[in-house]
Amino acid sequence: MKTSHVALLVGLLLGTVAAFGSFSQFFLVLVFGALGWAVGLTLEGRIEVRGLTDRWRN
Repeated sequence: MKTSHVALLVGLLLGTVAAFGSFSQFFLVLVFGALGWAVGLTLEGRIEVRGLTDRWRN
């Protein structure tokens, strides 16, 4: 299993735990999942953080 997949699952799990008991916080689970996926892609080297920060500076 790729690192991004593991990070996505971890993000979804953390989001589920954070939103447990409240259906209205379903979107919080999606945010945590997307965040975990982005971290996993960064760890795999498929997203360059420096490239993103350089774009914001210009």
